[in-house]
Amino acid sequence: MAEVINTIGRRKTAVARVYMQTGNGNIVVNGRDYKEYFTTGTLQYIVRQAFETVDAMGKFDVKANLDGGGISGQAEALRMAIARALCIANEEDRTALKAKGMLRRDSRMVERKKPGQKKARKRFQFSKR
Repeated sequence: MAEVINTIGRRKTAVARVYMQTGNGNIVVNGRDYKEYFTTGTLQYIVRQAFETVDAMGKFDVKANLDGGGISGQAEALRMAIARALCIANEEDRTALKAKGMLRRDSRMVERKKPGQKKARKRFQFSKR
């Protein structure tokens, strides 16, 4: 498997475009190492989670372009894109990844702010007099 696997992952408003090929475990995000891009250990674990689930740590090189959203949404979008790429690389990994819910698109988005209100659900303080 020398060809490049191209997949996409989304979470909130973040989009991750991933190019994966066989290699020695390098994960490059927007031209930087993923440990430099995602500074907290929790986010680094989320990025590695798909590889650890199917025991493929250090077998693939990943080049990812992340866009939109915040840092946690980007990490989860990247995890989904990597999981999809692993399914294409090896079809048997699909059941393990699906059981962990990594192939399901988390569609929860921020609710829009409504006019005449402070936020989406919060109202301005009511004054009777």
